[in-house]
Amino acid sequence: MLNMGFKEDIDFILSATPDTKNTWLFSATMPKEVAAIAKNYMTDPLEVAMGHKNQSNENIEHVYYSVKEKDRYDALKRLIDASPEIFGLVFCRTRNETATVAEKLAKDGYSAEPLHGDLSQAMRDRVMDRFRERSIQLLVATDVAARGIDVDNITHVINYNLPDDIENYTHRSGRTARAGRTGKSLVLINTREHYKIKAIERQIRMDFTPALIPNAAEICGIQLNKLISKVKDIEVKENDIAPYLPAIMADFEELSKEEVIKKFISAEFNRFIEYYDRAGDLNVASGKGDKKGRDRERDDRPERATRGERRDRFDDTNKTRFFVNLGQRDGLNPGGLLRVICDASGLTSSSIGKIDVLQNYSFFETNKDNETDVLRKVNGAEFEGHTMNVEITSKQPPARRASGGGGNFRGSRDGGSRDGGFREGGFKGRSEGGFREGGFKSRSEGGFRGGSASRSNDRPPRRDGSYGKDSGSNGGFRKSSGTSERRTYGKKFGSNY
Repeated sequence: MLNMGFKEDIDFILSATPDTKNTWLFSATMPKEVAAIAKNYMTDPLEVAMGHKNQSNENIEHVYYSVKEKDRYDALKRLIDASPEIFGLVFCRTRNETATVAEKLAKDGYSAEPLHGDLSQAMRDRVMDRFRERSIQLLVATDVAARGIDVDNITHVINYNLPDDIENYTHRSGRTARAGRTGKSLVLINTREHYKIKAIERQIRMDFTPALIPNAAEICGIQLNKLISKVKDIEVKENDIAPYLPAIMADFEELSKEEVIKKFISAEFNRFIEYYDRAGDLNVASGKGDKKGRDRERDDRPERATRGERRDRFDDTNKTRFFVNLGQRDGLNPGGLLRVICDASGLTSSSIGKIDVLQNYSFFETNKDNETDVLRKVNGAEFEGHTMNVEITSKQPPARRASGGGGNFRGSRDGGSRDGGFREGGFKGRSEGGFREGGFKSRSEGGFRGGSASRSNDRPPRRDGSYGKDSGSNGGFRKSSGTSERRTYGKKFGSNY
C-alpha cells in the first residue's frame, strides 16, 4: 500500500500537523517503511506488540494442495464443491487473473464476483454490499483491492496463487477466524512451489497440513448430503400447495416411495454425477526425491525433441537467443512462454530451442531466420495481463542450478556480474555491491549508479518481497546509500526476518 502513493499522502498530512500532539500508529505488520514513519513523526514512542511478528491467528487451519499448473482452476472448483456452505475469499495475483477466474466461476454456476483495481468505486461498493449481505458466496480479489475488507463469518480463504510477498499471506489468511471463530486458509501450489510453503511456515510460525484434492466420489457424497439436508429442512406451505396435491398424487400413483425419492434427488443431483463422471485425480506428489512426483512434473512441460535433434537444429552458429522481461514472478512457465511465442509468431514448437524461465525474466532460442518474425510479432504480446518485451541478447544466461530458479553468472569488468550474481532465485555477492555500468561491481557504499549497457549485461534486479531460495545473511538486499532496503524471502532467512 505504501508503494502505491499512500506514504506520500501520510507524509503530507503529518507534516501539516502541530508540533505538540498525541500520535498513535496502528499497523498489522511493522515493515521498515512503517517503522520509519514512526521514527520521523513520533517522539520516543512506546511500542506495544501483540504476538510475534507476522504470526498467524491460531484459530486458522492452513492447508495446501499440490496440483499441476493446468489443473489449478479445476482444483479450485473441487475445493468449493467440497465445502457447500463456503463463504469466502479467493485471492489471485493479478487483476486480469482475478477477472478471469471470477468470470469462469460465474459461467460454471457459482455465486462469485471480482474485486480489483479496475473497478470503479461505485462497482466496488455494490460488490462489497452484496458480499456483506451474503448475496454472493465468493469474492475473487487481489491483495490491494481486499485491503480494508471487514466482513464477519468468512469461513474460507483460498489462495489461487501465493502472493509475491510473504507478508501478504498473513493479511490474506487473517480475513477468516475473526472474533474467536475458526477458519481455513487453503493454498493451491504447483509442483515447483513447495519451497514457498516452507518459507511461509517460518514466517507465520505455524505448520501447513498437506491435503489431497477431493475426488469425484467424495464431492458427490458431500453434495448429496447437502441436498438431503436441504429437502428435510425446507418449509412446506400447506395452504399454497394444497390445491395442486390431488393432481400431483395422481401423477405419482404408479411410483413407489423409493422411486419418487430417487427421481427427486436425481433431478438436482444428476448434474454433479454427469460433471464428475470422467473426472480424474488432480493430485500430484511434490515431495523431494519422489520419482513419481518428478515424472508428473515433467508431464507439465512441452514435448521436446531428442538431444541429438536439438543439437542438429540449434548449433551455435545458427541460433539467436532472446531476452523476455517476464518470469516466474509473473506466472510464466516454459509451456506458457512457448504458447505465446507460437501463437504470436506463427512458428511451430519445433522451431523453438532451449527455454529458460527464471524468477524475474526469461530466455529462449530460435533459428536466426526467425529473428524478424519474433521481434515484430512476439514483442508486445500479452501474457495474463502483462506486456511481453523481447530483445536479442548476445550472452548465455546463468547456468540453471535448480528448476525455475536462476544461476550464478560472472562477467567481465565492464558488464555482467562480478564476484556474485543471482543464485537460485536469491542474491549472492560480496558484502557490498550495487549496479554500475550495467553489471555488479563491489563498492564500499553500495547503491545504484547509472551507466549504459546492452541488455545482455544489464540483468534486472530481483523485485521486492519475492521468494528467493538463498537470500543471503540479511534475507535480501542490504540497505545502500540513497536507497531503501529491499526484502527477499527464501529457504534461508537472515536475522532480520
